[in-house]
Amino acid sequence: MPVPRKSSPEQLELWSTRRKAVGARIRELRLERSLTQEELGNAAGMDRKTVLYIDLGQRSLGYERLWDISAVLGVDIVDLFVPPETMPQRIIYRGGRRRHRDRNINSRQSTPEP
Repeated sequence: MPVPRKSSPEQLELWSTRRKAVGARIRELRLERSLTQEELGNAAGMDRKTVLYIDLGQRSLGYERLWDISAVLGVDIVDLFVPPETMPQRIIYRGGRRRHRDRNINSRQSTPEP
């Protein structure tokens, strides 16, 4: 009986790169549609934390989830495999809700006293 072989480090790195590319593309499409992670997750039947890990390329997806996500985003499933415009850099999650970097981050500044 053949012994199952372990995946090589090169194969593991290739899978990681592919997960990050698909996650970045999903994030790109999600942001184009002004959807939050929570909104995408609710519509696709998963929680926000799962979408967070998908965005970061840290979670693998089954075929069924890819179909669900593409339906919510209104794209054909093959569009999830188009290389993203930019690959995400490391994002450190600090808890709570954060504003998207393109939104006005100066709106929280205090107003000067009269």
